[in-house]
Amino acid sequence: MSEKWLQTPEWSWNTSKEETAYVHQWIQPLHELRGLPDLIIYGAPISRSSISVSGASLYPTEFRRMWKSFATYNLDENIDLTALQVADAGDIVMHTTDIPLSHQRIQETSAYLVARYPHTITCMIGGDHSTTACAVRGIKEVCKQKTIGILQLDTHLDVRDPEELGPANGTPIRQLIDSNVVKGEDVINIGLHGYFNAKPLIDYAEKHHIQVVTLKQARKQGLINTIQEALERLSAKVDLVYVTVDMDVLDISVAPGVPASTPGGMTSTELFDSLLEIGKHPIVRHIDFVCLDPSKDSPVAETVKVGVYAWLQFITGHVLRSR
Repeated sequence: MSEKWLQTPEWSWNTSKEETAYVHQWIQPLHELRGLPDLIIYGAPISRSSISVSGASLYPTEFRRMWKSFATYNLDENIDLTALQVADAGDIVMHTTDIPLSHQRIQETSAYLVARYPHTITCMIGGDHSTTACAVRGIKEVCKQKTIGILQLDTHLDVRDPEELGPANGTPIRQLIDSNVVKGEDVINIGLHGYFNAKPLIDYAEKHHIQVVTLKQARKQGLINTIQEALERLSAKVDLVYVTVDMDVLDISVAPGVPASTPGGMTSTELFDSLLEIGKHPIVRHIDFVCLDPSKDSPVAETVKVGVYAWLQFITGHVLRSR
């Protein structure tokens, strides 16, 4: 475990430390922060491991660029997020061509952050979805005796066969189940819909007891109720929950900037409300946001904006819980 793979982000804001009215003024580099952070973000800028052509490696940089567009005050909840100490650990250095080596670095860095800051929430900004398996393996490396549950917001199961595709973005959940890092019964996927998961993948999910809640089912019983129920169900079985947010869970009309965008997905408001609820729950210790490709986004960067907003909703939930 080492911090050696973390480097200063490609993009950072040079701002006055006296003001914290906007997100770019509030978040501080980890090495400059006094005391222990409540939440750490770090980037995993890789997309070579994506099945489809993807520029998701660009998202950590665009994510930071967008901070200036968001205030730290949440009008809807009447709270200021600066009650939370949030630190930016930087980006993990990716190897130019060696995907397994890059994945190993993500695993090592995730393990380092969890070992160094055991009481801090970690938030990884991807990168494609292959990064999730790496991060969870790193956490398990440190938390050997703890059972990890996964709450997955996604259009896809991501249980395609690594023997056919390698450690790609369509395989992270299967990687974790097949290697006994997590149990299938401790994975809950919310958001699947339509025609985007082949029957053999459904069969794998059923065989390994992955809990699947389609978006249609979630809407029928109420999305917030579904999220709450999922977290309570996991809380009864696991020690900590890792939340992975694949941005392709969103409908193509509100999120054109994802490699596998589809019709019929969540609205941005549904995602925002879900993440607010997720942030409130103490069982959630780690989260990632993956598969957002700024190169496919609209001219007004709507998907990047949705991504930052969604992340701030998670933080808002955490502040509400702490308060």
